[in-house]
Amino acid sequence: MQKIQMVDLKKQYSEIKPEIDQAIQEVIDSCAFVRGPKVFEFEANLAKYLNVKHVVSCANGTDALQVAVMALGLEPGDEVIVPSFTYAATAEIIALLRLKPIMVDVTLDTFEIDISDLETQVTSKTKAIIPVHLFGQCTNMDAVMTFADKHSLFVIEDNAQAIGADYNGTQHKGKSGTIGHIGCTSFFPSKNLGCYGDGGAICTNDDKLEESIRQICNHGEKIKYHHDIIGCNSRLDGIQGAVLDIKLPLLDAYNANRYKSAQVYNSLLRNMDMIITPVEATYSTHVYHQYTLRITNGKRDELAEYLKENEIPFGIYYPIPLYKQKAYSSYVKEGFKLKNTELLCNEVISLPMHSHLDIETQEIICSHIISFFNGE
Repeated sequence: MQKIQMVDLKKQYSEIKPEIDQAIQEVIDSCAFVRGPKVFEFEANLAKYLNVKHVVSCANGTDALQVAVMALGLEPGDEVIVPSFTYAATAEIIALLRLKPIMVDVTLDTFEIDISDLETQVTSKTKAIIPVHLFGQCTNMDAVMTFADKHSLFVIEDNAQAIGADYNGTQHKGKSGTIGHIGCTSFFPSKNLGCYGDGGAICTNDDKLEESIRQICNHGEKIKYHHDIIGCNSRLDGIQGAVLDIKLPLLDAYNANRYKSAQVYNSLLRNMDMIITPVEATYSTHVYHQYTLRITNGKRDELAEYLKENEIPFGIYYPIPLYKQKAYSSYVKEGFKLKNTELLCNEVISLPMHSHLDIETQEIICSHIISFFNGE
């Protein structure tokens, strides 16, 4: 049997190889290796897909977050609220810019930012909030925007894991990443829309923010060699733009395949009392960047070791709360603890998930999980 992959990019590439190879060759022939026509075409097409006025591509998803925060003009010491259960990049860019990440708890069902915890953390120094659309579905953006409006906060959506998801709230509707002031995404190869290296993008409906974002990404230049603001070097290369433009029209189909695979997992694991399968929010579609289980009997780590021994790949996203990471310990008081985050870090485990996952592979994966819990 072929080795099971956590993410199988070879199958995806094999289906679109002629188009991808041709697009890459066109970039090589044109020598437009950084930005260039292919990148600008992709930006325009992504803006149309998202139904947003502006898309600015950049070098990676972390840069997207950093540039977005830079564009807001915050001052050192200003506070930015982030969920505690997320990848470090969300807080990393805040610390790098000499701002203060304020960590709040998440919900146990959808793993999204806990709206009830926001009011306990907001202060006069709070200037922004970064909700993370974790694992493939949107945060409750109606509630986030209501909170932000009440306290005059900027909202930057971390959309690295949910591109293509639809938000269907009562007050707001649209693609993930387009509800707040700025949306940021990543095109890391394993993402639902992934390139063949690093890449990212920032979207906004605000003309002034777009101008600032584009300028920051290009060393603070609007006119060549005229540096009016402090910027950075964060530009998407032509090959990645070409790859992404080929894959963008396929994104909805890729996401639909992931959703079907998630339902197969749900069916195969439905009778396991010690497993909680993913909960889908009523206000968002789910594009399943990750298929994440909660193991409620305290045996998550034992299951992980069992899967490893049987060559079944898995991921634990995330094993340590952000506030317990050494790099961020100085931003919280000693003994700081968030109940739901602590529990999830001990319970979550993610199974293989990608756009070309077949049922036979899922049956093998789930048979091992069932065997473990049945003591076989």
